[in-house]
Amino acid sequence: MKRSLNDKWIDTSIIVVITAASFLCLVPILHLAAVSLSSNAAIISNKVTVFPVEWSTLAYQTVLKDGKMISSLLFTIILVVLFTVICMVMTICAAYPLTKKKLKGRDFCLLLILFTMFFSGGLIPEYLLVKSLKLTNTIWALVLPGMINAFYLIILKSFFSSIPEELEESARMDGSSHFGTLLRIVLPLSLPVLATLSLFYAVGRWNGFMDALFYITKQELYPIQLKLYQLVISNQMSDSTATEGMNATAPIPESLKAASIMFATIPILLVYPWLQRYFISGMMIGAVKG
Repeated sequence: MKRSLNDKWIDTSIIVVITAASFLCLVPILHLAAVSLSSNAAIISNKVTVFPVEWSTLAYQTVLKDGKMISSLLFTIILVVLFTVICMVMTICAAYPLTKKKLKGRDFCLLLILFTMFFSGGLIPEYLLVKSLKLTNTIWALVLPGMINAFYLIILKSFFSSIPEELEESARMDGSSHFGTLLRIVLPLSLPVLATLSLFYAVGRWNGFMDALFYITKQELYPIQLKLYQLVISNQMSDSTATEGMNATAPIPESLKAASIMFATIPILLVYPWLQRYFISGMMIGAVKG
């Protein structure tokens, strides 16, 4: 059927709006990248917009000059992978049984899970618990406290509930156990939501540093975000130093912050293209049925 002129104008308007919105989302990232690659003089004189002015890699050299920066990056990658795997295993093990209507106490368990979304014990009790379990200065202090996110658990449960029960009944008639049905039927059908939640868990762990700030004092266990935070703090200068008599060979805080943000953001952004085909469908399907 031939489309009307009005429909074409509507489609064009939608494309223009989406393009403009996408550009607005990219502007802050482009500005940070430009600041991180611009000279001190250009940054101070506010000449930098979305393109580098007087190209300089001084800020990145400062970030990489710390010999422990690369080891911190490698440790963070290991931490993120370990955290994501454990979180997904625990979330799956909690969400799948909650889809069974015959499970005794299911409603009470769901109520407890919802309760944790609105109320928590607080930072001090959590710190005392981690300390009493002797988890401080270990990688497990950054993994175990956040093993299950209640919101992600509800999303996964909703997805599992949307899978036709006939498939599981057919598997049980063939002699499959609940565990076998989960592995052979449910999980293969749940790749979109599993990939989406894995990405959420990974990004949350990658960006987190407050728990490491509380629980970790060994530098070899510093995640990259905490390392960059300390790097920026240690290179802070007063406004007078930044504008008068500043050493030309030292980056100003703005360029160092921008370089730190880019250094910490680019690795996790590289993960998105691998999961893009699952991301949208996982978010939409997981929200269909509550």
